[in-house]
Amino acid sequence: MRWEQLFDDLEAAWTAESGAQHEAEVADRTRRERAQVSLHARLLANVGRATISVRLAGGTPGASLMGTVTDVGPDWLLLAEAQRGSVLAPLGAVRDLVGLAPGAQEPTLVAKRFTFGAALRGLSRGRVPVELMDLDGRVLTGTIDAVGSDHLDLAEHALDEPRRSKHVLRRHVLPLAALSCLRHH
Repeated sequence: MRWEQLFDDLEAAWTAESGAQHEAEVADRTRRERAQVSLHARLLANVGRATISVRLAGGTPGASLMGTVTDVGPDWLLLAEAQRGSVLAPLGAVRDLVGLAPGAQEPTLVAKRFTFGAALRGLSRGRVPVELMDLDGRVLTGTIDAVGSDHLDLAEHALDEPRRSKHVLRRHVLPLAALSCLRHH
């Protein structure tokens, strides 16, 4: 009887220890998998889903956005706001996201390569008037004339005027790292 009791006790201890090791291993694998998930992948899984809140650098009321993620690049997101249209924001300017659903979606090769600079070049090519906010909260309006590897040239003019020499107030050269968001009109 004592031998049976001893073996039962040893088996119970081994089972408990084995279960604890398994749980620890699963928890460790889960942490490692989560560590591999990028914000880009999280945002991709939320394209077209519920409304989220995004707080951007800039500290002004315009730096808080509410809308639906409509597109995502490796270093930017496009948010559709109900009242104001679309906002393009570099991920480097994002300070907080509220309302993202859990999960992630692996980006395609094209999505990985379509950078913030490429999105800005598209706006420049289309001669789309933009409202630009920098990290200090300053707002400029105009047309993007050119986009370099780390900066853009903005011809400042009123949004309701076409980009013509007579309407250009100033020409700005802005580092891409200084941008908080752009609205196109």
